[in-house]
Amino acid sequence: MGIIQKQSVKSSLFILLGFLIGAINILVLFPRFFTQSEIGLTRAMIDISLTLSVLCTLGSLPVIYKFFPFYNDYTGPEKNDLPMITAMACALGFTITCVVGYFARDFIIRKLGKSPEFATFFYTVYPYTFFLLLFMWLEAFGWCLKKTALTNFLRETAIRILTTILILLFAFKIIDLKLFIHLFTLLYLLPAIVLLVTLIRSGKWKLNFIALSSVTKRLKKRMFTFSMFLFGVQFLNVLARTNDTFLVIGLRGLAETGIFSIALYVSAAMEIPQRSLTSISIPILAESWKNKDMNRIASIYSKSISNLLVIALGMFGLIWLNIHNLVSFLNHLASKTNGYYEIISPLVFVMGLSKVLDLSTGVNGQIIGTSNYWRFDFYTNVFYTVLSIPLNFVLIKYFGLMGLAYSNLIALSLYNISRYIFLYKKFKMQPYQLKHLAVLLLCLFIYLGIHYLPQAGNLYIDILIRSTLFILLFAPVVYYSKVAPDLMKIVEDKIKFIKA
Repeated sequence: MGIIQKQSVKSSLFILLGFLIGAINILVLFPRFFTQSEIGLTRAMIDISLTLSVLCTLGSLPVIYKFFPFYNDYTGPEKNDLPMITAMACALGFTITCVVGYFARDFIIRKLGKSPEFATFFYTVYPYTFFLLLFMWLEAFGWCLKKTALTNFLRETAIRILTTILILLFAFKIIDLKLFIHLFTLLYLLPAIVLLVTLIRSGKWKLNFIALSSVTKRLKKRMFTFSMFLFGVQFLNVLARTNDTFLVIGLRGLAETGIFSIALYVSAAMEIPQRSLTSISIPILAESWKNKDMNRIASIYSKSISNLLVIALGMFGLIWLNIHNLVSFLNHLASKTNGYYEIISPLVFVMGLSKVLDLSTGVNGQIIGTSNYWRFDFYTNVFYTVLSIPLNFVLIKYFGLMGLAYSNLIALSLYNISRYIFLYKKFKMQPYQLKHLAVLLLCLFIYLGIHYLPQAGNLYIDILIRSTLFILLFAPVVYYSKVAPDLMKIVEDKIKFIKA
């Protein structure tokens, strides 16, 4: 995993930096200068545009991930027509989405009865979707050319820096809310331009409007079938992750959407290493399947589980043990907008458990999605979506926002169990060991011991005490159990570098 380690560590640093900037945005600046409804409005734009942008791709992005190695081997940049084909598919998808959205506008607005503010700004979803779609398309080629550090910097860090600038412009009354929303829709424009210039200057990518290449003629049927199945996989996967926002908008209103978005962001911090590992693993796994290198695939699977489990347990501990301090801090910031955030504490606990479960299954989805059994990836995503949407709807009716957290935990558990069973039955991959269980149980005792400590009088001192104590207890457990040797090697190398 040399390439994966190098790229994922660099990407993780950019994603971590982006997360810290994003944390300042959503945990400090947004609650200070925006009402909960206005925070919910931005979250609604992001999730709806994400769903629409995936719909607009018409399955072209999985084709890039899967088949770019073939084009790279058999055609040079001058004769590579994959960028042209996928660009036309994205353009067609965006056109269809705009036409359908225009004729369905009245129906959509009626369904947003609990969120009339969003209905007023609904038209801004389309430019946001377009520029996000453009970035996603370029990002796919960036991943294939192993420029994951740059793409993760642009997506995770640059976007949040631009968001900070917009918030400050609003805070100092240089722009009003309407102009803020309009500029917010252009967030992905500059990153897309930077990525486009980088790909062109690499000399390995060109947007050629040429006749179909021999590779396309030979693989077109396989590519079409693959794209349609994986298109369903991608769309269902995104819909499963964003339908909760749609339900909160329609059933509970933008204020609760704003609260939910903050809880979601806090728990999503645990996904930082997973996103960086996933982005670099996809091309490596695709190449390994092409070469029938099963040992390499099994090694990636095993190491991804060990490393991500340790990281998930560590981050969950730091977040959950300090969640009461975050709630107090948010309530203080939001005192001028009459916002209260107590519900965030139980939300983050249940949603954090969901993230621990998801990360502890490693890159199982990427292994299946890049294999010849990618149809199973489609079937499991159908199962997950079909289960999560009605489950979300029913539980939010009875339990409010907590219903969404319970639903997510149930659906993710069944979803990942099915994938684990498939990889074990089909390829005899069983990456779990007793030391994983031992680390899990020891972490549970650490959590409980620190959680019931008396709270310090000062919020910041309490955070320092709990975080320091957790790290001092958690680090020896990871080190002596040797559950994640790759991760410990990275830490040891960084320590040697600092000492030097």
